[in-house]
Amino acid sequence: MTNMDLLIKNVSVFLPTGLTNAHIICHRGKIVAINTEVEDITAKEVLDGQGKVLLPGIIDSQVHFREPGLEHKETIEAGTRGAVLGGVTSIIEMPNTAPPTTSVEALQQKLAIAEQTAWCHYGFYAGASADNTALLPTLEATPGCAGIKVFMGSSFGSLLVDDDQVLRNTLSTCKRRIAVHAEDEARLKERKHIAEASGIVLSHPEWRDVESALIATQKVVSIAADTGAKLHLLHISSAEEMSYLREQKRRLPEHQVTVETLPQYLHFHAPSCYIERGTRVQMNPPIRERYHQDAIWDAIHDGTVDVMATDHAPHTLHEKQQAYPTSPSGMPGVQTLLPVLLNQVHLGKLTLDKLVDLVCEGPCRVLGIQNKGRIQVGYDADFVLVDLEKQHTIDDQQIASQSGWTPYHGDTVTGWPIATVISGEVVMQNGQLIKRPQAMPLSFKTQDINLIV
Repeated sequence: MTNMDLLIKNVSVFLPTGLTNAHIICHRGKIVAINTEVEDITAKEVLDGQGKVLLPGIIDSQVHFREPGLEHKETIEAGTRGAVLGGVTSIIEMPNTAPPTTSVEALQQKLAIAEQTAWCHYGFYAGASADNTALLPTLEATPGCAGIKVFMGSSFGSLLVDDDQVLRNTLSTCKRRIAVHAEDEARLKERKHIAEASGIVLSHPEWRDVESALIATQKVVSIAADTGAKLHLLHISSAEEMSYLREQKRRLPEHQVTVETLPQYLHFHAPSCYIERGTRVQMNPPIRERYHQDAIWDAIHDGTVDVMATDHAPHTLHEKQQAYPTSPSGMPGVQTLLPVLLNQVHLGKLTLDKLVDLVCEGPCRVLGIQNKGRIQVGYDADFVLVDLEKQHTIDDQQIASQSGWTPYHGDTVTGWPIATVISGEVVMQNGQLIKRPQAMPLSFKTQDINLIV
């Protein structure tokens, strides 16, 4: 076997069967061999992974890159550049831009921007609204579309779906999995006076309380049970929701309901995070007390949680420094997803197997992403090389996001991405971008077929 494009040698490889010392041979963007010997192999590029671990490329399946319309906060170029620096090789972006991604034209506009500027592979959710129900089958069948996103609360303009009949119509219309932000808009409006009266971000989890999330989660799961819709519940933040969803996943057909949570819910907890970091950690749904964090860990370990993503949703520091509650909710996260999770591995709270399941295989299984998520012959050659022992202090100045800051500023983590490989090309090494990769739109199975079993 000669004249290959890339040889990754002397590395501990995370295969579907576990960690194995091997050499990975890649050609034309694919994994062509996983060997124990390399005597007869020559390659245009060689990456020596001595002492390091090779993982499948990380997939962040929930980001908000703000383009078009809000480029002062983030762009597809800057967001994906940060992704590559953090070992993320694929992202899926959300529809709350300006204009919102509720039409084929708006979706095609994003795909065109990404084709010119993205540093990593990409897919886009289209948004459901009261006005586009008839269009949803066309949108979800468009190449590059990850599915339909529903905002039951905490959105703006036409993307807010707080009418029960519109929600039912949406769930009855879509064939693919529907991603849902589940907070009850009516209750949020009723309780906003709590935040306005306090004027301090400590009250954020009281305003947007567990009941606001639980009511919406129960409602959308009930409608899904009636209609047969397939749901992906995003950023689940509370013990009560995890308990409810654990039971529903046992009761409903397998994989009808899948669950996402976020690394910031594991790294931070109330009230200390609000006291120490203020509105930097303000997000929707909120970071809650340690009791909820413990319950999220339980749900990760027992399989209730299917996917981890960041909900990367930047605003400028100037915007975040406005007086609460006029300060916007959301924070950057795509560049720090893997380091924060590797630190949890170092602390003994997360296994490497579970990490790979949550941010590599899980997104593929849930969303039908093709040829990603594992290191296997025939799969796409997307990897991240990590040093499990490397300590690093996260700093605002290191963040590629247009917003230029991170909620993890000043935190030291153990475990760091050393190199990022996309389509068989080393594009980041030792914190430096080497070349622009051949970033491509993700391919999705359009039926609810579990890619990885």
